[in-house]
Amino acid sequence: MACKVLIVCGSPVVASADLLCRLAGECDHVVAVDRGLDALLGAGLSCDVYVGDADTVSDAGRALVDAAEAFKVERHNPYKDYTDLALALDSVRRRWPGAEVVATCATGGRPDMALSVLGLLAGYADAPVWIAEDKVVARILHAGESWIIEGSEGKTFSIIAIAPNTVVSEHGLEWELDHSPLDLLADTGISNVVRSTATIQVHTGTAIAYLLREGFIGTVDRNNRSKSDYFCPVPGKPASMRFNPKSPCIKESLPL
Repeated sequence: MACKVLIVCGSPVVASADLLCRLAGECDHVVAVDRGLDALLGAGLSCDVYVGDADTVSDAGRALVDAAEAFKVERHNPYKDYTDLALALDSVRRRWPGAEVVATCATGGRPDMALSVLGLLAGYADAPVWIAEDKVVARILHAGESWIIEGSEGKTFSIIAIAPNTVVSEHGLEWELDHSPLDLLADTGISNVVRSTATIQVHTGTAIAYLLREGFIGTVDRNNRSKSDYFCPVPGKPASMRFNPKSPCIKESLPL
């Protein structure tokens, strides 16, 4: 049976100690990516493998890496062609083929690095890939994969195509899609609402699906109004209902 590996990335915006402890407890192995070791140490945790060039880890973390006693170390020259996360994913493939991956401390800090992280995780097609942070959990879905979401009624859900020719279906949401195309990085699937047990499917392409851990964040929840106050079907658009500012079914202007 394939195992589950937690990858603690090196973002300067780290996950809480509670989340790190929970994720580490749910996974079979923990990989620290450079400064990710400091996040683990701050939560009273360690790792099984350290991967990185040790250019951003703290002095205390670097001392542990240099000692190489508590965990295995894959240390790389800072003058390299690949990011530390790319090398960590390669390590996971070699050590635990087919492992499911959960990444955390992955979305904060530099926007260029955040995009690179997303691209690298999307390229890991060996098994399911999750991104878990304190305020959001995300799943990268390749063609033929699905995600069933239970017990999240009222929470915000978004899905974004991160590959061309992406086609998705989603049911159990305020807006539902049925084999609907999503343009690359388009906003079509942003800020939906979970209404019941939801099923998300990607038929072709690749998408990233986000579930906010808090309740719905947006106009509908804040003003206690139905989306029908603002949205109605637009001819030629998917059945998910798109905003049409000229439609007669708009009862009032959208508040800023």
